[in-house]
Amino acid sequence: MGQSEVSDFLPPRLNTAAGAQRRVGIEIEMAGIEADAIARCLQAEFGGSIERHTRYELSVTGTEFGDFSLELDSDFFKELEQDSGGQLSKLIGGSDVVAEIENISADVVAAAAEQFVPWEIVSPPIAIAQLEKFAAITGELRALGAKGTRHAARFAFGVHLNPELPDLDAGTILRYLQAYVCLYDWIVAREKIDLSRRLTPYIKHFKRSYIQQIIDPGYQPDLATLIDDYLDANPTRNRSLDMLPLFAHLDEQRVRAVVQDSRVKGRPTLHYRLPNCDIDNPHWTLLTPWYHWLQVEYLANDSEQLATICQAYQQELTRLGSRLDDKWLAQCQSWVES
Repeated sequence: MGQSEVSDFLPPRLNTAAGAQRRVGIEIEMAGIEADAIARCLQAEFGGSIERHTRYELSVTGTEFGDFSLELDSDFFKELEQDSGGQLSKLIGGSDVVAEIENISADVVAAAAEQFVPWEIVSPPIAIAQLEKFAAITGELRALGAKGTRHAARFAFGVHLNPELPDLDAGTILRYLQAYVCLYDWIVAREKIDLSRRLTPYIKHFKRSYIQQIIDPGYQPDLATLIDDYLDANPTRNRSLDMLPLFAHLDEQRVRAVVQDSRVKGRPTLHYRLPNCDIDNPHWTLLTPWYHWLQVEYLANDSEQLATICQAYQQELTRLGSRLDDKWLAQCQSWVES
């Protein structure tokens, strides 16, 4: 079904239906390294100019890939920066020491935040053929002291991949969903998803009832039905494969009628949120989670094999003891190696 080496990182369909090379946006969460050092590392590798917008937000613009953003990944801290002391002034009644306390509190909050909240690199869309070149940045950041998911129990950090789809018809989207749910257990086992991340709500998997619905051979929805069924079962960003950005791009009004979360931004990509950020592991690069994702790509683009695996997974979901042994993982591994 797929390739056996991480270096074979190109998907079976490299271009979109319009003929342009597909791109992927990447988000990397990490700690142990100051934002200025991360920005300088990006600049040294890919060029561009560093701009600081707030205490919690920087960018590296004009690189060979485009513009990167770098932010402390918490809406609370960004809001604190923008508040300019308004809430603090209310709490202490407009005291003359407001300005001094604001400065002290911002420094304390920033220092505390960096112990729990990751700095996040958000890349521009990168051509998939250039992914290997960009992936080398993980080694440079590791050398500077970047820490990932496994460094501390509180570090529920991840890598998000946002691959552009080859086309946006309902059939293609459904095949990607089907391929993902069928291979999910294999990916989790290969990724060794950290317990700290499993305990968070952010990467919850789809419910069994929804999985059974979408892998049924009789399920052949049009785009509106596919979106409605997804929203009915998953009215949240908190899925390991978050489809809301894609569906908001295709039919924003339909999505906003159910999900009013301002963080949902429409784009013609999937939002794959499952992988750990294992950046302090010398054997890990971004190509590791990308390789696992590639198996979804291969399966989604092999209709005959996908139908076979969906049928097998339907049986697996009803098999007694399916959660007590590794039979499904072994089957998935054999398909990946074939």
